[in-house]
Amino acid sequence: MYKKILVATDGSTLSKKAVSSAIELAALCEAELVAMKVIPRYPQSYFEGGLALQAAEVSRVEKQWAEDGQAVVDAVQQAALAKGVKTKVITVKSDLVSDAIIAAAKKHKCDLIVMASHGRRGIKRMLLGSETQLVLTHSHVPVLVLR
Repeated sequence: MYKKILVATDGSTLSKKAVSSAIELAALCEAELVAMKVIPRYPQSYFEGGLALQAAEVSRVEKQWAEDGQAVVDAVQQAALAKGVKTKVITVKSDLVSDAIIAAAKKHKCDLIVMASHGRRGIKRMLLGSETQLVLTHSHVPVLVLR
């Protein structure tokens, strides 16, 4: 059925449920799993009155985000290996989460994207946006959304 499944995670509790489901599905289909975490770049534009950080401090923050992101996908890999699922882990630095997910699915020739949705509605959805909705709208690869 599926040969390669991409699971996008941010390490949240809801995302961990999607990861668990993706691992089970990959095991059932004998598919390879690609575990992905998108790491933001440190914002380079500053609001009026905000304090600009020194370059060394920005580098330290970005390094910490990268290490935390790697820890998230490494945990997915360990859980998948325990179920006998071959797993590749990737972290991608991008400010456009949905674009990064879609590009990774294409690059790694995935035939399914699995991700979680917080299910926000109304003003919260408008203000916070929905990366899942953007992936659903723009991906040519099927997307399985879990809550």
